[in-house]
Amino acid sequence: MKKIEEFFHLKENGTNFSTELIAGLSTFFAMSYIIFVNPGILSQTGMPYQGVFLATVISSGLATLFIGLFANVPYALAPGMGLNAFFTYTVVFSLGFTWQEALAMVFICGLFNILITVTKFRQLIIKAIPESLQHAIGAGIGLFVAYIGVKNAGFINFTTEAANITAVNNQPFDAAQTTYEGGLLSINSTGATLPSISSFTDQTSLLALFGLLLIIILLLKNVKGAILIGILVVTAVHLVLNPEALAAVNFDQSGLGASFGELGQTFGAAFGQEGLISLFSDPSRYPLVIMTIFAFSLSDVFDTIGTFIGTGRASGIFSKEDIENMDKSSGMSTKLDKALFGDVVGTSLGAIFGTSNTTVYAESTVGISLGGRTGLTSVFIAIAFFLSIFIAPFVGLVPSAATAPALIIVGIMMMSSLKEIDWTSLEVAVPAFFASVFMAYAYSISYGIAAGFITYVIVKVTLGKAKEVHPIIWVSSFLFLLNFIILAVL
Repeated sequence: MKKIEEFFHLKENGTNFSTELIAGLSTFFAMSYIIFVNPGILSQTGMPYQGVFLATVISSGLATLFIGLFANVPYALAPGMGLNAFFTYTVVFSLGFTWQEALAMVFICGLFNILITVTKFRQLIIKAIPESLQHAIGAGIGLFVAYIGVKNAGFINFTTEAANITAVNNQPFDAAQTTYEGGLLSINSTGATLPSISSFTDQTSLLALFGLLLIIILLLKNVKGAILIGILVVTAVHLVLNPEALAAVNFDQSGLGASFGELGQTFGAAFGQEGLISLFSDPSRYPLVIMTIFAFSLSDVFDTIGTFIGTGRASGIFSKEDIENMDKSSGMSTKLDKALFGDVVGTSLGAIFGTSNTTVYAESTVGISLGGRTGLTSVFIAIAFFLSIFIAPFVGLVPSAATAPALIIVGIMMMSSLKEIDWTSLEVAVPAFFASVFMAYAYSISYGIAAGFITYVIVKVTLGKAKEVHPIIWVSSFLFLLNFIILAVL
């Protein structure tokens, strides 16, 4: 135990073994949905479901373990939501690439991100971000995480009429069509889709409301591990109300061998005849391949930057001095340097095993809010991922109603960053507003940052202060605009 404390510098970071354990388990439960959702999305491309399940679990575990041991920070990595949808619905369905070719592009994206991290370009981006926008990004991640919680809790419903539906299963919508090959997988609609508050007559929203109130009361009473207690209590109530859920769990591990057999189909598929070789066999596709890799990379890079800035500054994991001194460091000498490198290694690992871009999860804020401050939190998360290979049925028993309140509470805690912003100055308030609010509106950390950067440039140019805009912000804003054009064309 003493060696563990010394290795992770627990006392120096104001934490201890039990705190890191609770933080790790809480983060894992908050993001455990990914081990079931990711295979569900990627398997639509023809990838074997069980193979993607194992690829998701193993790559998440290895990447999280690496960042914990190498960088000593409490973050979890897993295939990113949004990036897996882009992989499936845009790259494979719309652009016509095979899933093997898509994996090859993810691997190249990982190599490119490693390059810009080693050469300190990502670190320079972070340092170039104005302090007001850094605080706005932190609050924006809070809004984003809370919105995920509110949505998963069933507190809001969305209504759309047929006239507002633009696409079904990523294909133009035809109101006369009543059946869809493979079932109804996704619906896109216009901004006329209206949110409304839940009627609170369904079990999910009621359980989530109970869990939210329980966690709030426990936090106000300063009960240690309040969030984890809330998750476990709601899960227990859920099982009491739905005993058939426990009875239906299949604990037979006889199919595990078959699952590893399917993993053999995805592992290394990015490099075979149907992967990298096929991807670059047709020179006429090179521009499209490059644009697609660029789209993968931009979202991946800024999702991570936003998460590190938003959580690191507020919690003290990364101090203001860490950010300011990045350009003076050499190699991987700072904690942030190591954390950024740990993140990019995850993307390449994911592609090797057979999944879309692996990135830092915003749900890491759950463990951080509970006092997780070192890589030991990540180690516990990684162990939970590895164990889920064998205890996936147990993990699946934790309902969204149990984890959603935790995300809402964490979002509340992260809103404190807003007090650091001068809202009386439009020059500061306009880009800060777009950077924070658009993360939830667009359901994307990187798009929130894009909105903040672009409006920041517009404000400065309008006021005749263009010289105050860092060259990297100019370049990043241009790349975001280029990315939006590419996505529109694709």
